[in-house]
Amino acid sequence: MSQFDRPEPPIFQTVEEERLHRKQRLAAAFRLFARFGFSEGIAGHITARDPEFTDHFWVNPLGTYFGHIRVSNLILVDREGEVVKGNARLNRAAFAIHSQIHEARPDVIAAAHAHSLYGKSWSTLGRLLDPLTQDACAFYQDHALFDDYKGVVLDTSEGQRLAQALGAKKAIILRNHGILTVGHTVDEAAWWFITLERSCQAQLLAEAAGKPIAIDDEIATLTQTQVGTHDGGWFSFQPLYDRIVKEEPDLLE
Repeated sequence: MSQFDRPEPPIFQTVEEERLHRKQRLAAAFRLFARFGFSEGIAGHITARDPEFTDHFWVNPLGTYFGHIRVSNLILVDREGEVVKGNARLNRAAFAIHSQIHEARPDVIAAAHAHSLYGKSWSTLGRLLDPLTQDACAFYQDHALFDDYKGVVLDTSEGQRLAQALGAKKAIILRNHGILTVGHTVDEAAWWFITLERSCQAQLLAEAAGKPIAIDDEIATLTQTQVGTHDGGWFSFQPLYDRIVKEEPDLLE
């Protein structure tokens, strides 16, 4: 194994093993979002497609603080928006948005959205991010803009429009709302959200200080292939997962 080899997402023998793994990653992602200050009242949701019932997804219950979520708190929602496992309430906006993304993108296992400070601040500008840093290049020509805010997303037709705007990309900026990311694993979707939020922060700071110099197109395109891959997003999440499980092991309960 060379120094450039790195682990890849695990392969599971049973759907039960894969389901537990996804739920553990999902609970960990919520704990990390709480740590990073992404919680905003009852807003925000991360979903994970069930490996057996692929038109169902696991999601956080409405009104539970991100920092308190355990595996046992997660609820399973069907394609009609009914809670089929768990006895908590569903965030209707979560269903309106995520159901349409999961339906439009069979490759997407997880999607993450929260009203994080820098993401929602950047969203008010109605612009895509520039390739100002190596980290931001993960999103170069791989994020979209939903430039049509019409209030809280409570109808699946609005979620469908959002999914259409996302297309095949990994992230979308929702004007006057916030940011949303997707991934082939829960780990990947969560990591893209974390680093997209920080990239929004970096560009806001850079533009406040002066006139930032963007990375040219050729180098930004190359860098995107180096830092913006599915496996790279998954791998970047692993140190954070190890950290939060060590510090808050009750999330696995």
